[in-house]
Amino acid sequence: MTGQYEEPEGRDRGAAPRDGGRSGEPYVEPETRPAHPTPSYVDPSMPEQAPGAPAFGQSPQSQPSAPVQPPWTEQQPPGVSGPHPGVAGGPSGPQPPVQPQPPVGGSGPQPGAHAVPGTPDQQFPGHAQGPGQAHVPGQAFPGPGQPHVPAQPPFPQGPAPGPGQDLSSAQLLRQAKRTPQSGWRKAVYLLSGKTINLGESPADVRRRELISRINQPLHGCYKIAMLSLKGGVGKTTTTATLGSTFASLRGDRVIAVDANPDRGTLSQKIPAETTATVRHLLRDAHRVRKYSDVRSYTSQGPSRLEILASEQDPAVSEAFSEDDYRRTVTMLEHFYNVVLTDCGTGLMHSAMKGVLDVADSLVIVSSSSIDGARSASATLEWLDAHGYGQLVSRSVAVINSVRPAAGKVDVDKLAAHFGSRCRAVAKIPFDPHLEEGAEVELDQLAAPTRLALLELAAVVADDFQHAPGRQG
Repeated sequence: MTGQYEEPEGRDRGAAPRDGGRSGEPYVEPETRPAHPTPSYVDPSMPEQAPGAPAFGQSPQSQPSAPVQPPWTEQQPPGVSGPHPGVAGGPSGPQPPVQPQPPVGGSGPQPGAHAVPGTPDQQFPGHAQGPGQAHVPGQAFPGPGQPHVPAQPPFPQGPAPGPGQDLSSAQLLRQAKRTPQSGWRKAVYLLSGKTINLGESPADVRRRELISRINQPLHGCYKIAMLSLKGGVGKTTTTATLGSTFASLRGDRVIAVDANPDRGTLSQKIPAETTATVRHLLRDAHRVRKYSDVRSYTSQGPSRLEILASEQDPAVSEAFSEDDYRRTVTMLEHFYNVVLTDCGTGLMHSAMKGVLDVADSLVIVSSSSIDGARSASATLEWLDAHGYGQLVSRSVAVINSVRPAAGKVDVDKLAAHFGSRCRAVAKIPFDPHLEEGAEVELDQLAAPTRLALLELAAVVADDFQHAPGRQG
């Protein structure tokens, strides 16, 4: 129809005319305005601001105080009960106004700010944390739907070191090699002006381990009885050398007592300093109050071994009895840590019962000959038969080579025989210095003999910690 208005497609009937009631003017599509108008001075390329946050350049006082809802719901950390403030279901009531955020890169986190929607990986100081949580710089915030992981402390927490713990000698001092004590290593060390240190040889290490066993702690007084049924096997010499080894290496006092009723020769193994004997000590026992009082009755050798001699006058007919020996040991154990007793060749003399009753261990001395081994084996059998079986099990057998090895006796078979009955067996090789029968000097012994004495002393000292250890 001519002049009739036609309804365009896509428009509802009854809508307002395009010209707004004015005919003849072109129709202009009205501009759709957003719910929150964007000021003209805001750069459209900048991220969208969070709802309720003040616009750029606008003070927070000009905005109404309204609850600020986070773009997503944060998950509470473990161990925290109740919803976070500002999360749906949290405490109701007016919330404090949102403070403006400092520029990115500012110092320190600011409370009350949230991440901008759509940029969960962007780092924002001041991201809202749960109670007891803090944002670690350099850590991204969780995105929507991701659980919140509590921040870990930057350094591991642990007990602080005690005072002086990091200043110990083991921590501060360098562990240098031990200097060699023998062999070609020692020669190289000395010829190089002590600049080339190749360390200890296996022999040096072995010697140091033996000395460490000899020096193990000893409580009270340890008493060793030296026994042999046959003379001439080196029992007195073994007593002097074993006692000298203990005295030269240990810091405590060591004494050897001559309990031979038939004019013993133990006092001849060291330089004589006095003519006093065990008889004089017992006679003056009431005067002995301190170590210096006992020292006036003994002689001391270069190794610090002291010897209490037996009676040397043949006119004295009184025998050294059991009671005499017990009184002597009771007096000595107050001032000495190791007491060796050189017994006679007879097991039935009066002092032998006292020796065996107070002894902590036995050293059975045998020669490398057949008759010497038979006598030593008979000694063990006699002790077992008379109620000293426990003492035999703690005894040490010594095979002493008093002559050069020229015979056909198998020493290893002898050692196996005594090893089945005693706690240990030690073998002392032949030594020219000991064959002289004069005063014993450890520096004059051959290296194999010195090592054998160290092994014997170490084996005897292994029983220190198992002995009753009567207190002195």
